[in-house]
Amino acid sequence: MFTPRELQLERGWPGLIEGDTVIQLAAQTLQAFFTGGGTARHHAEYALADVDFRPPVRQPPSVRDFYAFEQHVRTARAARGLEVPPEWYEIPVFYFSNPAAIYGPGDEIPHPAETNELDYELEVAAIIGSGGQIAGFTIMNDWSARDLQRAEMRVGLGPSKGKDFATSLGPILVTPDEFDGSRATMVARVNGEERSRGELADMHHSWVAIAAHAARNTRLLPGDVLGSGTVGTGCILELGDGRWLQPGDVVELEVEGIGVLRNSIG
Repeated sequence: MFTPRELQLERGWPGLIEGDTVIQLAAQTLQAFFTGGGTARHHAEYALADVDFRPPVRQPPSVRDFYAFEQHVRTARAARGLEVPPEWYEIPVFYFSNPAAIYGPGDEIPHPAETNELDYELEVAAIIGSGGQIAGFTIMNDWSARDLQRAEMRVGLGPSKGKDFATSLGPILVTPDEFDGSRATMVARVNGEERSRGELADMHHSWVAIAAHAARNTRLLPGDVLGSGTVGTGCILELGDGRWLQPGDVVELEVEGIGVLRNSIG
C-alpha cells in the first residue's frame, strides 16, 4: 500500500513496484485485490522516490504471532528458569495480537505510559491471500512492554496488554515468486547501531506448517497476518543488557529481500 507524497492518503492504494515506478492498482485494499483473484487494472504510475508506504494491511481480520525460532524460545524461557517444553517442537504455537493497532513504515509508535521496558522484536510475517494461501511476506515488529508482559505471564495466560498496543508491518509485501520465506539475513538497528542479527532459515517450523496450524478448525481470510516470532537475538530481552527503548529512538528492522521497516518511538 502506498500514497503519493503530495496526497498523503491515510490508507493508501494497492500498488505494484516495477523498477523505479509504482503502478496504482484498481482495488481499494490489499484484501480486495486478493479477493478479486490477484488481478486488477493498472491506473496511474508514480516515481518510487515520490511515494510513501503504508502498512500492507492496515486492519487485518486477525494477527497471529507464532514462536518459531528455537534460540529465542530457549533464551526467553531460560530467563524465567524454564526449559523448552517438548510440545514446542511438535506444534507451532501462537498468540492473537490486536488488529486495531497496526502501524506502518515511518509511523511513530506511542510509548505505553505503564512500561519502563519497551522492546522491539525482529520478525517476518506472511500475509494470507485468496484460498487461505500465503500471498506474500513483509517485515513485522511485535513491539513489547516487557514489564507488563512479565506480570501477565506469571498468571499463565497471555501475553495481552504487554503486546497489543502496537504491531508494525511493512514496508512492502513481496510475493512468493520473489521471496519464498525460506532464508534471509535479518538485522535490527537502534539509532543506527546494530543490535540484532539472525537468519530466517533458522525457523524450526515451516511456513507451510504455520499456515496449516493457523487454519486448523477454522478459516483463514485474505489479509490475515501470520508472524514468525522473533529471530534469535532479535530483541533486547534476549540481549539482556537492559538498554530498553526510549522516546525519540529510531528502530530499523531490515530483512534481506524485503527492505527496511523504520519507526520512531513517541
